[in-house]
Amino acid sequence: MKVYADRPARRAAQLLADLFALGLTTAAVWLAVQVHTEVMRMRAPGDGLVDAGSGLRGTFDSAAGKAGGIPLIGDALAGALHTGSAAGTKLADAGHWQIDAVTDLAWWMAAFVVALPVVFLLVSWLPLRWRFTRGATAAARLRRQGEDGLDLLALRALVTRPLPRVAKAGELTAGWREHDPAVIHRLAGWELRRHGLR
Repeated sequence: MKVYADRPARRAAQLLADLFALGLTTAAVWLAVQVHTEVMRMRAPGDGLVDAGSGLRGTFDSAAGKAGGIPLIGDALAGALHTGSAAGTKLADAGHWQIDAVTDLAWWMAAFVVALPVVFLLVSWLPLRWRFTRGATAAARLRRQGEDGLDLLALRALVTRPLPRVAKAGELTAGWREHDPAVIHRLAGWELRRHGLR
């Protein structure tokens, strides 16, 4: 598999593009972690609500337990204190809801921060690299096949060149038809250079 070009200038450009893609992905992941950490700090009020609600519920439950032992009014007082315990439960539930909302927000924001550059790379950098790798690998395979492979590369060079150039290069077309080795090598060289190969 041919991942990088033989020609130094094109190979350097490919390496720079790959390093840019790697750097962009790394920076996106780092930034996503930072965003997640910062958003998760917003859960502190929720934690406070849970602690306050749990403490309130515990206090009212303890008081209701002690009030239940008072003669005549103990049951009524305990019932009233249990109402306060229910308020503590609602306060703790509100805290849990806020914690869940902040946690979901932190994960979604982190995913968005990572997804944006990754999608950009998937639609720009990756197709170019894939197209180069497929073309260069096939061209290198044809180059290894000797004269038959060079003949196919020469034909490909003729077919993919703009029509005005092909029309001006009539001697090349005629030379390819006559299996002139010099013409075939010249045309094959054009096609190999197009794929970044020597």
